[in-house]
Amino acid sequence: MQPILLSLITYLPLVAALVAFFAPGRPEQQDSTARWVGLWSSLITLGLSVLMWLEFDPTQPGLQFETRLRWMGDYGISYHTGVDGISLVFILLTAFLTPLALGAGWRSMQTQGRQFVAAMLALETALFGLFSAQDMLLFYVFYEATLIPGSLMIGVWGGPKRVWASLQFFLFTFGGSLFMLVGLIIMWLQTGTTDIPALMHAGFSQPLQGWLLLAFLLAFGVKLPLFPLHAWLPDAYSEAPTPASAMLSGVLSKTGAYGLLRFGVLMFPDAVRLFAPYVLALGVVAIIYAAFVAFAQTDMKRVIAYSSFSHMGMIAVGLFTLTAEGIDGAIFQMLSHGVVIAALFFCVAAVAWRAETQQIDALGGVARQMPVLALLAMLFTMANVGLPGTGSFVGELLVLMGAVHVSFWVALLAGSTMIMGAVYMLSFYRRALFGGVKGTVSLLRDLTAAEIAVLAPLAIVTLWMGVHPGSFTRLFDPVIMQAIHGSAANVASASGHAVLHVAAR
Repeated sequence: MQPILLSLITYLPLVAALVAFFAPGRPEQQDSTARWVGLWSSLITLGLSVLMWLEFDPTQPGLQFETRLRWMGDYGISYHTGVDGISLVFILLTAFLTPLALGAGWRSMQTQGRQFVAAMLALETALFGLFSAQDMLLFYVFYEATLIPGSLMIGVWGGPKRVWASLQFFLFTFGGSLFMLVGLIIMWLQTGTTDIPALMHAGFSQPLQGWLLLAFLLAFGVKLPLFPLHAWLPDAYSEAPTPASAMLSGVLSKTGAYGLLRFGVLMFPDAVRLFAPYVLALGVVAIIYAAFVAFAQTDMKRVIAYSSFSHMGMIAVGLFTLTAEGIDGAIFQMLSHGVVIAALFFCVAAVAWRAETQQIDALGGVARQMPVLALLAMLFTMANVGLPGTGSFVGELLVLMGAVHVSFWVALLAGSTMIMGAVYMLSFYRRALFGGVKGTVSLLRDLTAAEIAVLAPLAIVTLWMGVHPGSFTRLFDPVIMQAIHGSAANVASASGHAVLHVAAR
C-alpha cells in the first residue's frame, strides 16, 4: 500500500489536470468544471498526503514508501522514488498550498480558467515528483518540468510585464539547471549510476567534489535564489497572478534550498566545508540587501517579493552552518516561510483586487473598511518579522543557534533580518492599512467567506508551527542527526544518505 500511496499522491494531480484541460461544454462550463475538478482533486491529494504523514515512522531516518522500477537499467538509471522526513514535509507543504492557491484564484482567474487549473495541477505533480525522486536523472526531469507550468502562469495570466518576467524566470532557471545536468553526467561517468542513495556514499575525491558542488550551487542558487542570482525574482513574483506568486515563493523557491541540502550539504561534505564561508557571506548579503530594497518599494507585491528574498538568505545561512541546529532551522524556516509568504500574497491580492491598485501610496485606511483582513494581515506580518509564537521565530532561532557555532558576526548580521524586517514590514502595514481613507478605499468591503476559508488555515498552521514545532521537527531531525553524527556505513544501510564529516559543537 505504501508505494502505491506515494504514486497516487504524485500522479493524481496530473490526471486531474488532463480532465480539467479537456472538460466538455461551452467555455464558461469548461472553466467552472475545471475549477471544481482542480479544487476537489487537490483536496483529495491533501488528504492522501496527511494519510502518508500518519503512516510515516519518524523514528526511522531511512526511505519509506519506496518504489523502484527498471527504466534504463543498462545505464544504471531507474525509476526510484521514496520519502524520508525531509521529503515528507515538503510534500505536505505542496499539498497544503495547492488547494488554497486554487481557491484564491477562483474569482480572479476569469480568462482561460481550465488552462490555469491544468497548469497549477501539473506544477503540483512536478513538485511531488521532485521531492520524492531518488534517482538523479528522475530528479532532473521533474525539476525541469516545474519550469513549464511556472513560466506559463506568469506569461499568460500575469501583469503588464508578464512576458519579460516569464522569459527571465525561464532563462535563469533553465540556464542554471544546465550546470546540474553537467554535474549529473560527470557523476554517472564516475560511478555508472544515477541512483541518489548510491551517489550519497560514492566517495568522490575532494577536487571533484568542489567542481560538482560549484555546479549545483549555480543550478540551485538561481532557484533559491542566492545573491547575485536573484535578478528574475522581483519581476516574476510581482507580475505573476497571485496563486502563481504563492506557489513560486511558497514552494518552488524551496526546491533550490532542497537541492542544495540534498546535493550539496549531504552529498559533498568535504567541499561544503571549503565553500561554507563564501555561501554564508552571500546569505548575509542577501538578508541585508533585500531588506533595504524592500523598504524602498512602492508596490505591495514587490515588498513581499524582496522580503522573500531576504528570508531565503537566512535559509542559506542555516544550511551552510553545517550544524544540526542550523540545518533543522533552515528546513523549518522553509516550511514556515512557505506558509507565511503565500498568506501575505493572498492578503495583498484581496486589497489590490478591490482597490484596483498595488501602489502603497494610493491606499490608506484599509483597516477601517476591512477589519478582518487587517487582523489576519497583522498576524502574517508579525510572523514574517519573526514574532515569538509563530513558526518563523522557531526557524530563525534555530538558524541563529547554528550560526553562533560558526561565527558570532554571522549570527549577529543574520539576526538583523528580524530588526530590518520589522522596519519595512510594519512601515508597509502602517502606510497601507492605517491613516486617512484615500480614493476608492471607502468603497472596499471586507473579506468574503471564501477568502477567509483560504486565509484561516494558513493562520492556524502559522500559530501551530510556533506553539508546537515538534510536530514537524520530529520528522526531519532524525535524518539530520544521523547525517551529522552517524558513520557512513550506518547511514548508507539505514537511509542511503551521506555523512557530513563535520563535528557539531
